[in-house]
Amino acid sequence: MPRVAVVGHIEWITFARVDRVPAAGAIAHATETWPGAGGGGGVAAQQLAKLAGSCDLFTALGEDEIGNRAAQEIAAVGVTVHAAPRTSPTRQAVCLVDRAGERTIITLGPRLEASGSDPLPWDRLAEIDAVYVTAGDAEALRRVRAARIVVVSSRHLGVLAASGIRADVVVGSALDRHEIYDPELLAHEPPHLVVLTEGAAGGRFQTAEGKTGRWRSTPPPGPISDTYGSGDSFQAGLTWALGGGLPLGEALDFAARCGAAALTGNGPAGGQLSAADL
Repeated sequence: MPRVAVVGHIEWITFARVDRVPAAGAIAHATETWPGAGGGGGVAAQQLAKLAGSCDLFTALGEDEIGNRAAQEIAAVGVTVHAAPRTSPTRQAVCLVDRAGERTIITLGPRLEASGSDPLPWDRLAEIDAVYVTAGDAEALRRVRAARIVVVSSRHLGVLAASGIRADVVVGSALDRHEIYDPELLAHEPPHLVVLTEGAAGGRFQTAEGKTGRWRSTPPPGPISDTYGSGDSFQAGLTWALGGGLPLGEALDFAARCGAAALTGNGPAGGQLSAADL
């Protein structure tokens, strides 16, 4: 079983199920609400812990009740939370889920992330098979390079470029403008592999040697509840599979299973695959 870690952010989210996202000036009445610890780091760490039995999460949290609650919820599934304290409050968010399951997110406050200068147990990364990075400063990414395989979100390209390290994998969405992959940013240290998802169409990949390919999406194993966390669960599944030595094609198929399963549960970690599903 691979040893895994995440360097990323946590958000405390209030979900509300509505018929449709309201237009300007309109009112939407929620038929269901629920809270949960999410954010790119929180979702990925929970998925990795369910697959590997444990996961280290390097993050930052406000010294407040919301931060404590989020850390406790994530730790309950096997995540060891290494959180640098911040005087700013822990970020919260509101997520509206429409009748098709599509999510619309409103963040409240700045994202908190770990810095490489924070007194966290960074030396643990030298024992990690694969780490997924979705937040953290350039020095944090330099510390991450101690892991055997480094997977970085395409949302974090600017910081990856500033760090000067070479990522093994950059992963993101070809359909999300916030996750556009710009190869010019990493021209000095191109990743070994770029993976871009395309929703129900599956996705595509390209290696540093110029090999390209595609994979097909996996149908959800049940009715779609909400789309929140599907992409982060895909990325976590890919990190786990590559850390465990699976060939690329099998790793992408497994990641697609993780992303599809996450569609079937409520909130950040609902529906995620576990070791029992392998």
